[in-house]
Amino acid sequence: MFNGVARAFYNPAAFSVLAHSVPKEIYPNSSSWNSSSWQIASILGPLVGGLVYGFLGITITFGIIIVFLLIALVCVFFLKRYPPVYVPKESIWESLSEGINFVFGNKMLIGALSLDLFSVFFGGAVALLPVFANEILHVGPQGLGIMRATSSLGAVLVMLSMARISPMGKPRRNLLIAVTGFGLSIICFALSRNFYLSLLFLFTEGGFDSISVLIRGTIMQILTPDSMRGRVSAVNQMFIGSSNEIGAFESGTAAKLMGTVPSVLFGGSMTLIIVSITYFKTKKLIPLSLHEISTPEVKEEIAI
Repeated sequence: MFNGVARAFYNPAAFSVLAHSVPKEIYPNSSSWNSSSWQIASILGPLVGGLVYGFLGITITFGIIIVFLLIALVCVFFLKRYPPVYVPKESIWESLSEGINFVFGNKMLIGALSLDLFSVFFGGAVALLPVFANEILHVGPQGLGIMRATSSLGAVLVMLSMARISPMGKPRRNLLIAVTGFGLSIICFALSRNFYLSLLFLFTEGGFDSISVLIRGTIMQILTPDSMRGRVSAVNQMFIGSSNEIGAFESGTAAKLMGTVPSVLFGGSMTLIIVSITYFKTKKLIPLSLHEISTPEVKEEIAI
């Protein structure tokens, strides 16, 4: 619980710091490197942590974690200082309401957040990987470890490639394609009974998801005024930050009621339905390039 509270403060602050640390013209590139580093850590962290725990025990393992946290804290002090651009003059509820109204009043932002939210909520097959490893694919804990790493590996490789080939030429169109690929990967994974095919679909699922994350993050940076960054990031955290945990709960509940494979098929199908609805609701935004989105005139039109 305390970890969740800390993340609630950390993420809006980090979002604002990033905006002042990176020039706007290289937002997409920086977002790729930022997400890639996170995904690399998500692969190496469990691997190294498991080995250290196995050979040295739990006390030394947590001691090493604290050392790394202290290193990160020291790095924060080397960040460039900048004056605050927003000084609250109203209550926290009024301030948060203003952030919510801004997000819900911006078609591009609410569309990107909604796509990510519902795709993660319904497509959370990761929570059921232990069941697939044990009861469906019969690969045991070793296979489960490989399956968990494969999704992150797909995300890392796609993120690194996007540092060279940006998907921001037509971000809205590419976001819809990425979420569609994510939903199809989930459905194919649910139908697969071959371990190596399942790894392939987990790889593509992680890759498509990383494209969605990059586009959403860049759109948020471009469309959010400096004075609203903390509040918009807080709204984003409510949308996306909690959707993984809530999606895991949904996956477990659906698996209990429908069975493991039908629940994952249902989640992937719901993701595709949401993509279809979003496409017809926001067809005018699909041809826009990142440059067109970032111009003041288009910003105002998108917000209407």
